[in-house]
Amino acid sequence: MPVPAPALSIVTTLYRSLAYLPDFLDQCVSALARLGIADYELVFVDDGSPDDSAAWVRQQCRARPRIRLIELSRNFGHHHAALAGLAHARGAHVFLIDCDLEVPPAFLEDLWAKMQASGADVVYGYQETRKGGWVERRGGQAFWAAFNRLSDTMVPPSVVTERLMARRYVDALLALGDRNVFLAGMMYWAGFVQLGIPVEKRHRHGPSSYTLAKRVALLAHAVTSFSAKPLYASLWVGAFALLVSLANASYVVVHKLLDPASTMMGFPTIVALLTAFFGIMMLGLGVIGVYVAKIFVQGQQRPLFIVRNIEQSGCDDHVD
Repeated sequence: MPVPAPALSIVTTLYRSLAYLPDFLDQCVSALARLGIADYELVFVDDGSPDDSAAWVRQQCRARPRIRLIELSRNFGHHHAALAGLAHARGAHVFLIDCDLEVPPAFLEDLWAKMQASGADVVYGYQETRKGGWVERRGGQAFWAAFNRLSDTMVPPSVVTERLMARRYVDALLALGDRNVFLAGMMYWAGFVQLGIPVEKRHRHGPSSYTLAKRVALLAHAVTSFSAKPLYASLWVGAFALLVSLANASYVVVHKLLDPASTMMGFPTIVALLTAFFGIMMLGLGVIGVYVAKIFVQGQQRPLFIVRNIEQSGCDDHVD
């Protein structure tokens, strides 16, 4: 007999999260009580966390029937783990949130009120003023500005992970089938009625796992997953390089025809131009290579994640 779907699923991922979990769980339960939602589930996805996050949640789910632990077979990354949580969430509505308490679980109350009043399919949070120092603020602004300029899918700047979603939207999101996962882009490419409300993020305790190098890599991955503009850019750069080369060759020929006795002293210039054009050519091939690699990954059709174990209410459900 199928289990009735709860009214709300709260989904979060675990990676070095042990220090936040007790407060996070208490705040979730308090927010649900204030909303009067008694029919809910909390879905924790262990993304191969090296600390005891999964062990702590396992103890909780053995004592509380509304907690579920989804253990992945290894670390697949935050976006993949979030999709795993959405895939296992059963609620008529799904609240996706990071458990680091930068955005408190009480934000659910604002999202719930907005969704009930508007009838939107998604209500998400965004920062009016980004938190952190100058580098973090400017880096975040530059990331979204670059993505929206280069991508075919517009994402609101300074958007946060936290969002409340209707079941039909979650089902559509899971049906996309992307293997090159950039969750923010997928969420807005899917469409539906989406509304944002401002939220102030707190400073987390401990360093963030997103370094500058990871942000640059994420930008490259995000843009090449949602836009072909870099390919067109490499085409135009190549065309410009060809025109410069033809102009230089024409100058050499015309100069020799007009003054046959002259000695051309342009060998260093020619070498420099050839070196520059070779670099441009390799850059273009590199851009093409990135897209070919993404086609390769998409064509493999490997699963986005592998579930090692599902645990709830004292029962282990091992998945091979």
